[in-house]
Amino acid sequence: MMVLLVAAWQAYCTLYEVPHYILPSPLRVAQAMWTDWPILGAALIVTLKITFAALLLALVGGVALAVLMVQSRWFELALFPYAVVLQVTPIVAIAPLIIIYAPTTQQALLICAWIVAFFPVLSNTMQGLKSTDHNLLNLFELYGASRWQTLLYLKLPNALPYFLAGLRIAGGLALIAAVVAEFAAGSAGAGSGLAFRLLESQFRLNIPRLFAALILLSLTGVVIFAATSAVSHLLLRRWHESALKREN
Repeated sequence: MMVLLVAAWQAYCTLYEVPHYILPSPLRVAQAMWTDWPILGAALIVTLKITFAALLLALVGGVALAVLMVQSRWFELALFPYAVVLQVTPIVAIAPLIIIYAPTTQQALLICAWIVAFFPVLSNTMQGLKSTDHNLLNLFELYGASRWQTLLYLKLPNALPYFLAGLRIAGGLALIAAVVAEFAAGSAGAGSGLAFRLLESQFRLNIPRLFAALILLSLTGVVIFAATSAVSHLLLRRWHESALKREN
């Protein structure tokens, strides 16, 4: 289907002689990708650094806070509403404030991306920790397991599939938030990411480069999703029903 779509795109641009500043052909986009790679590649690296740093912070903070709130009802009542507020508030609305108060623009972009990626990890991990079979909890209590032993040997393994589902969601959201935050920040210069290159290409009517940057963003999102899906399969393939093959 992808080959047919690209072929139809190329045929339409060639037969109807569509101007490249309206709709560039795939060949022209590929040429722009090749010639402008020094610019686009450097911008891609900047965006990837922000994305993966935000994702790492979201994983560490989300899991740690989920464990803390599951272990203590008081912590859940005190902290979870604020996590919900951060999630439901549009990042575009609060990005200008973050840019004002953050020491640097890069840190502001990191905070924006972290806010968006944090909640799926927190919510899914909490759901997994709370979904532990009560019969197994009673069995651990019967054998005198401590709260931390129950957490380590029962609740955390049970929450792993939920956590991995949150990881797949957070990976894509971190990339989206990094781009949206850069749009809101309006950062420019050599240290800017792909969002600035998109705006720059739009203002200069360099539509082939704009399409090339969009394709890079899409491919990056696909690679992130494929990588997180592969990690999920490797961790679950030997024991969880979602990754096991049916025998009949």
